[in-house]
Amino acid sequence: MPEGGGVTVGWDIGGAHAKACLVQHGQLVDVAQWACPLWQGLDRLEQVLDQALARWPRMAGAHHALTMTGEMVDLFEHREQGVQRIATLAAQRLGAVHCYAGDHGWVEAPQAGAQWVHIASANWLATARHAAQAVDEGVLVDIGSTTTDLIALRGGRVLTTARSDVDRLASGELVYHGVVRTPLCALGPRIAFGGRMLNVMNELFATTADVYRLTGELDPAHDQQPGADGGAKDMEATRRRLARMIGLDARDATPAEWLQMAHAWRAAQVAELGGQLRRVVELHGLGESAVAVSAGCGSFLAPDLLQQSQRMPSRCIHYGSHVARATPELAPWAQVCAPCVAVAALYDKERR
Repeated sequence: MPEGGGVTVGWDIGGAHAKACLVQHGQLVDVAQWACPLWQGLDRLEQVLDQALARWPRMAGAHHALTMTGEMVDLFEHREQGVQRIATLAAQRLGAVHCYAGDHGWVEAPQAGAQWVHIASANWLATARHAAQAVDEGVLVDIGSTTTDLIALRGGRVLTTARSDVDRLASGELVYHGVVRTPLCALGPRIAFGGRMLNVMNELFATTADVYRLTGELDPAHDQQPGADGGAKDMEATRRRLARMIGLDARDATPAEWLQMAHAWRAAQVAELGGQLRRVVELHGLGESAVAVSAGCGSFLAPDLLQQSQRMPSRCIHYGSHVARATPELAPWAQVCAPCVAVAALYDKERR
C-alpha cells in the first residue's frame, strides 16, 4: 500500500475539465469534476487544485496518480511543453505526483518532460486497462464532453497497439465527438427540418450540449462549459442557438419542432459513433459474447450505438458500478470521471 495514510488521489487533467478522485485503503471515497479551460492559462488549473485541497484536506501526504490530455491546448507551444508544465505545477502544489506513462509505467514529475510522448493523452489507456480487468471480452465506449474512445478488450488486455492520438484517429478508436463541446456543424453538412434537408451553417452557433439539454439527457452537473454564444442555458436560449444553425430565430418554429430538430442532430451523432464502433469491433474480431463497458457523461448514448449493427455487443455494463465498483452514490461520478478513477486503481494495484 502506498504511503501517506493509504490515500491515493487520481487525476485526469484535460483541456476543458479536471477530474479527481480520492481513494483510501483501496476504497473510492469521493469523485469530483471541475471546469478547467486550460487554454486560458495555468492559473485555471491552480484554481482547481485549490478547490481540491479545500475539499480533501486529507490529501496532505497522499500519493497522486496523474494522467492528462491538457497538453493539447494551444496555451503550449507543443505537447512536450504541455506535459512538462502540467506535471511541474501539479508536483509543486500536490507533492508526490506519479504520471501515468502507459506501457512505460509510472514517471515521477521531474522526469515527465523526458517521457512526455508516453504520458501525453494516455488517459484512455488507463480506463481501458482498468475495464479489461472486469470483462473477458468487450469494448470500452467512453463518450465524454469532447471525445469518444472506443477500445477493444480481451483476456484482461487492451487489444489495440495504437498509442498516439493520430494513430487512434486513423483506426476509429478516437473520435472527436462529445455530448457537450462539439460544434453542431461537425455532426454533418445537412440536417432535416420542416420536411426538408437543409445545409447547416458552418459557424460555432451551437454545440451538442444544446441538443442534449433540449432532449433532457444531459445532466446539468455535467453542463459546465459556456454556451457557444456565452449566453444562458435555459430552453429559450438553447432553442435560439439551434435556430441559428439554419438561419432562423427560435420564434420561427414551435418548441416541439426545435425538439424534433434536436433529435435529428442526436441521430446524426449516434450514426457516426455507431459506425466508428462497428469499425473497432470488426477490426479486432470481437465475438457475440463481447460486452460494452460504457463510461463518460455521454454514456446515455451507448445503448443506441449498439443498435447500429448486428455485429455489435448485445450487452452494456457501466464502468462506475461494474468496474470501479463504486457505491450507488459515487457510481454516477465514477462513470463520468473514469480516467482519474482508473489511474488511482492502477497505481494502488501496481505499487502495493
